[in-house]
Amino acid sequence: MSDTTQASPMKAADGTPLKKSLTRALRRQKLRALALIAPLLIFVLVTFITPIADMLFRSVENQIVHDTLPNTVRALRDWDPASGEAPAEPVFRALSVDLQVATELKQHTRLGTRLNYENPGVSSLFRSSGRGADKIGKDFQDRLAGIDPAWKEGETWAAIFGSDEWLAADAAWAADKSGSQPAFRMREGIDEALPLAAHAFLMFAKDAEGAGKSPATTKPWPVFSDALAQDLESNPNPDPAALPAAEAPLIAAASAAVAGVEPFSYRDAFLAMNKGWGEVGTWETIQAYSSPYTAGYFLNAVDLERSPDGIAVRPPEERIYIKLFARTMWMSLLITVSCLVLGYPVAWLLANLRASTSNLLMILVLLPFWTSLLVRTSAWKVLLQQQGVINDILVWLRLVDDAGRLVMINNQTGTMIAMTHILLPFMILPLYSVMKTVPPTYLRAAKSLGATPWTAFWRVYFPQSIPGIGAGSILVFILAIGYYITPELVGGTEGVFISNRIAFHISSSLNWGLAAALGAILLGVVLLLYYTYDKIVGIDNVKLG
Repeated sequence: MSDTTQASPMKAADGTPLKKSLTRALRRQKLRALALIAPLLIFVLVTFITPIADMLFRSVENQIVHDTLPNTVRALRDWDPASGEAPAEPVFRALSVDLQVATELKQHTRLGTRLNYENPGVSSLFRSSGRGADKIGKDFQDRLAGIDPAWKEGETWAAIFGSDEWLAADAAWAADKSGSQPAFRMREGIDEALPLAAHAFLMFAKDAEGAGKSPATTKPWPVFSDALAQDLESNPNPDPAALPAAEAPLIAAASAAVAGVEPFSYRDAFLAMNKGWGEVGTWETIQAYSSPYTAGYFLNAVDLERSPDGIAVRPPEERIYIKLFARTMWMSLLITVSCLVLGYPVAWLLANLRASTSNLLMILVLLPFWTSLLVRTSAWKVLLQQQGVINDILVWLRLVDDAGRLVMINNQTGTMIAMTHILLPFMILPLYSVMKTVPPTYLRAAKSLGATPWTAFWRVYFPQSIPGIGAGSILVFILAIGYYITPELVGGTEGVFISNRIAFHISSSLNWGLAAALGAILLGVVLLLYYTYDKIVGIDNVKLG
């Protein structure tokens, strides 16, 4: 055979090199396998990964302060809280424009609610000042309208800030409302010539277009006049190239009018609305949480807070979350141990009794799954109360005095009893599935070799049931730390878990950032415990039979 024949690669029936053909076949198999599991991967991504990622983002997200008060945040950069005095006039000037825009967009109350989490009382400050700031804008609007009534027309403001192309497209759309509405485009250079007024009009245009209206025909906001006056006071002669030729005389007349009147004190105006604007703490809170991202939620979640001197521990009466985390972990551990102590003998009986008896007992174990969780918890509420069934029986048996009935509800005892009953099947089933695989001949063999029943159980049977113990313990523990319905109904103030506070912040206080931070910490603790368990016991030893 020649060297050429020996060097030629092996080929498939279609003439393709065998190695290339095999690689292509394997690739097709992988793609088919991926297509089969793709629905499951998408389901897990949408229902599991995405919510967790959103929760982690919410725990550090703080866009509302930065987006609602952009001019104020920039003006506050040069303010030092250590001075002991409220910011100077430029900050209040910026606040006037930002707060009026936020009031028009109905965002000032949301901003106040967010900052109220860090400094109680700020919510009412923003709510009351929204109305007062609007009055400032109307006063400036009346001044400009006194110079020329055109300042009260939407077309005037649209012509100043909108590009010529957008103005033409918007006019054509407004004539018959056919087709899609053209998106607002700002005139080139106007945002540098009149920055405050340009920002206010941009927010106005987005809001109007969001409602399907033309910014040129919508009633202008009073804040435009206030912002324009501030821009012209800072720059009486804006760049003519950035201004529309038709409206340039209007702007020049407004600039002359602003220069001819006594400067307006925004600081005095805001202090007249609410004395809270003169407090350093108010501005410290705004400055501290002006970044788009914050660690404030996580600080609150571990009973810390930001202070002028750095991170500090909250006052004793406000420290609740560390205590709740510790209580959740401790009680979840006790519930897991209780389920193990009660469930192990039951699982052993199920695995070693004859089939007919075992099946009957299994029905009794599964019976709670066929009953509503709310019904089971409510039943325990009836049983455990001081005038309930258990106390009545104890009194009838003369084990306790009628005046000394046991308090087993609205405390940790009630939570442990109810949750042990609810989670017990989750411990029994993994134990049973593992014990069922242990041959009974092992125990008989150990006894025949001289081992006592206890030695045979402890040295032969128990080690083989450890995988079931691990699976049941992990399942019960993780379920326990996430329960909130049962602790809420039977735990009172002493038996609630951290999950109850998470549910409260999500549904009642609407402090989703703090709820997300608490959830993220709880997730981290669970992962840490899972990792520790894996290192000590080994997750490979966990089996479900």
